[in-house]
Amino acid sequence: MSGHSKWSTIKRKKGANDAARGKIFTRLAREIQIAARNGADPNSNFTLRLAIDRARAENMPKDNIEKAIARGSGADKDAAEIEEVTYEGYGPHGVAIIVQCLTDNRNRTIADVRRCFNRGNGNLGEPNSVAWQFTETGYILFSLNDDQGEPRGIDPDELFMAALDAGAIDVTTSEDAVEVYTERNDFAQVSQALSEAGFEPDESSLISKPNTTLSLEADEAASVLGLIEALEELDDVNAVYHNLELTDEVVAQFA
Repeated sequence: MSGHSKWSTIKRKKGANDAARGKIFTRLAREIQIAARNGADPNSNFTLRLAIDRARAENMPKDNIEKAIARGSGADKDAAEIEEVTYEGYGPHGVAIIVQCLTDNRNRTIADVRRCFNRGNGNLGEPNSVAWQFTETGYILFSLNDDQGEPRGIDPDELFMAALDAGAIDVTTSEDAVEVYTERNDFAQVSQALSEAGFEPDESSLISKPNTTLSLEADEAASVLGLIEALEELDDVNAVYHNLELTDEVVAQFA
């Protein structure tokens, strides 16, 4: 698997306990709330549909999903205002990091993010200080095996061709997963086409994909991953992107 899918696998395993799942539900609810601003109907609001799919994949209760939609669409007049905020900086050894947040209090969020960078021997930067090193890209992940390691019955070659026919710009296949990348504007089209072809993803979202990656020794990379994990554990952080090359050795040491 590539670095992105390896890190996703680690996070899923670490997110199995109740406390971690509570944080996941909070983040998913905020994501749904933001998406619902553009319409409460997932059939016409693709971003909301993806957010709901992610929530269902995490077994988030239906009532929680409906409440989040109501808050975002304006049906719940007492809901706190949630906004999207992005911070940028450098971790140890010059690794570029983008932190995407969903928050109802910017002052609290930036204080928490800055504290993480400082404790992790990184530096919080100015807007656009590292964003130029990334491209917003559609990302769709298909795991070939279930949580018990049993094959899910996905034909990688068939999925590969279906993704290219649908307009994907890149498809990478390994023994564990198939990862599909799309242009930002083609993301909804490719996702819909693969779903209609019978391929249901494990993960589907717009990501900030690094244009190039930085390779470090395993112990150096571990210090960077420590900072990334600390950032991801913050309640207001929705996603963290970086340009660290995640080799098998690095992932094995950190996991």
